[in-house]
Amino acid sequence: MKRVLASIGAAFVLAAAGVSAAPARAETVLRIAMTAGDIPLTAGIPDQGFEGWRFVGYNLYDSLVLWDLSRGDRIADIRPGLATEWAVDPTNNRRWIFKLRPGVKFHDGSIFTAQDVVWNMERMTKEGAPQFNARQFAFARGYLTNFESVEAVDEQTVAFTTKTPDSLFPYNLSFLMMVSPRRSAEVKNDADAFARNPSGTGPYRFARMVPGERLELVRNADYWDAARVPKHDRLVLLPMPEASTRTASLLSGQVDWIEAPAPDAIPRLRSARMQVVTNSYPHNWTYQLNFVDGAFKDIRVRQAANHALNRADMKEMLGGVALEGFATVPPSTAYYGNPVRYEYDPAKARALLQQAGCLPCNVTFAISTSGSGQMQPLPMNELVKSQLEAVGFKVNLQVMDWNALLQLGREGREKHTGVDGINISRATQDPFNGMLRFIASSQAAPRGSNWGHYNSPEMDALITEALSTFDAEKRLAVLTRIHEKMSQDAVMLWVAHDLNPRALSPRVRGFVQAQSWFQDLTTITVEAR
Repeated sequence: MKRVLASIGAAFVLAAAGVSAAPARAETVLRIAMTAGDIPLTAGIPDQGFEGWRFVGYNLYDSLVLWDLSRGDRIADIRPGLATEWAVDPTNNRRWIFKLRPGVKFHDGSIFTAQDVVWNMERMTKEGAPQFNARQFAFARGYLTNFESVEAVDEQTVAFTTKTPDSLFPYNLSFLMMVSPRRSAEVKNDADAFARNPSGTGPYRFARMVPGERLELVRNADYWDAARVPKHDRLVLLPMPEASTRTASLLSGQVDWIEAPAPDAIPRLRSARMQVVTNSYPHNWTYQLNFVDGAFKDIRVRQAANHALNRADMKEMLGGVALEGFATVPPSTAYYGNPVRYEYDPAKARALLQQAGCLPCNVTFAISTSGSGQMQPLPMNELVKSQLEAVGFKVNLQVMDWNALLQLGREGREKHTGVDGINISRATQDPFNGMLRFIASSQAAPRGSNWGHYNSPEMDALITEALSTFDAEKRLAVLTRIHEKMSQDAVMLWVAHDLNPRALSPRVRGFVQAQSWFQDLTTITVEAR
């Protein structure tokens, strides 16, 4: 008994001295090497393409509508986020009503309400509002071309009005992050100051940033979705645009996860017991083309370029980690239909160039050195260049940083004369963002994402019909016709669909690779070394 009392007394002494009788649990850390050349913007809507959304946007923040990333056996679709449900107003098909999730808190402790949605929308759209942010407006503009207004119906309900009927409007809201008005007010609506100490509602909180080097986020134990409270303590995001650097970092144990390993490194990674995971997902690696001036105004030149590509060679160069791309969306998409299949035919390609009077045919493509979903952009572009030149093209590659290329894409062809095409890989997870925003005349850049100003009254009529059709089955038939017409008009130069390869340390467990550009990191555990 004396020994027991002595032990109890010792425990009290240790507690009084601030010493724990049991060893503290070691912090679990997930370290990810991104393809981005810099840390994605933390002020709300991120930059660095959809890799910014994947690693920063949907981790620090939430949108009213989120993506279901819980399984890998089907293409991910939208699900409730900060809104629990939504429906079009039965008396007005331009008005969408969203019911908000009660009890959600921003990281700074303030409660999320309908007024916060209005404030955020004005931050992205209302020039002259105290919180208006020009950079966020630029990032959001492509998703808001049909947005007219928003109102708070009550504390837990908002209503959006669109300029024209828009059956796909909820998809666009999935890209608009909700930031804390209170935190913004604390820094006098200074976006740069907000980015240094951001506050959202997401599953991770901001911890610290070393500019250009690393961003650290920590688990939000109070996250509104208990099933998605992160299973690791800290997430460290590291920009590494060079594939060889990412590979070396994983093999040496400096990181636990790398995006887009180089194809020739995959056997070595596997032999080192790294997990190499892939999955099909809605993605295309294409070139948007200039329809106003230059060679691609002529459909014969666009057809020639597509017939010049030996996509099987591209797949082989990528170590088989890709699908040959003959159309905008992959064949697994419900509205794929029966597009024209531009098979490799160099003789036909050269004949088409002769008919068009463009031989040799000079073209300039703007490309990036790295970036979100860009796969292996430099060797891929060099292969495309060699295949095009074999049939009579003369190709100039204008190489730039990923963010610079995205800016060129947003600004449109008028500000960048002499550019005939831009190589920006795209997510095709929903019909509007995968197809319609690149071909609608109303989306002509800089208003939207129709960089090359493709313009077809027939296509515009089909797009209007699709957006006005709220019956999903009937809309599917219209979307199929749109996809087929994109192919008939050869609106892009199609090359490949990515299989989303990434390599993980054997210590990483619990990851489900969704069929999506985005991925859920919260399920991951990291075993101790």
